[in-house]
Amino acid sequence: MKIKKIQLQTDSLSMKLYFILGFFSFVIPFGLVYWSELFIPSGLASIIFAVMPFFVILFSVVAIKEQTILPAQVFGVILGFVGIVVIFSEDLFLDFSHYFWGMGAVLLSSIMQAGIAVTMKKYGRHLNPLSMNFLPLLLAGITMIAFGILYEDQSSSKFDMKAILSVGYLAFFGTVLTFTTYYWLMKKINIVLLSISTFITPIIAVILGWAILGEKFTSQILAGSSLVLVGILFANFSALKNYIKPKQRIND
Repeated sequence: MKIKKIQLQTDSLSMKLYFILGFFSFVIPFGLVYWSELFIPSGLASIIFAVMPFFVILFSVVAIKEQTILPAQVFGVILGFVGIVVIFSEDLFLDFSHYFWGMGAVLLSSIMQAGIAVTMKKYGRHLNPLSMNFLPLLLAGITMIAFGILYEDQSSSKFDMKAILSVGYLAFFGTVLTFTTYYWLMKKINIVLLSISTFITPIIAVILGWAILGEKFTSQILAGSSLVLVGILFANFSALKNYIKPKQRIND
């Protein structure tokens, strides 16, 4: 922000949005997901969190009247969700006696993220993507450090080079770069299409697990990943069609 000479918006609406973003997009949703994974398999968490685009569609219909939800987008979201279920079907254990609260936490996190995405799309268009990260992440960082000191077992903390590099990687690539890009895209493209990015993350995780950790890459994973990619293609069908038409006119 200093290099780009970007001013931090401090008007009433912007400050409210920073606060909402900090707590309802970072602190509470991520806290819920990390807490839930103490009790439920990560694959099940991925499946439940993948309902986020459905809530984005629902909230968009209610809150953003000028945004049109196309049938192809809905079908693409459904197909992508089915693909995620196929990938992680081995973790789809509906044992409510053991997983109920963990599943509920992930579902609540997903709903909150969808609500925040639509809120920022509607009210946060004047905010710079970097400033949308700066104050909310500062608030979230301070809050989570406080919770960590209060509730975590400090005797098990290890600040070796591996831990520092992990936190550094997550801070820069997994947070600053990722969310700045996300908020920049939010200003450019349909919010439903952007929400489908939640389907891509588990596929990348599975591929990295296979490439780096030697985990299995089964035909089931391949089939599920294919469904996700076809779903994304369907969701982007209208945009692709509009992009191809001018190209065809130029060639003609």
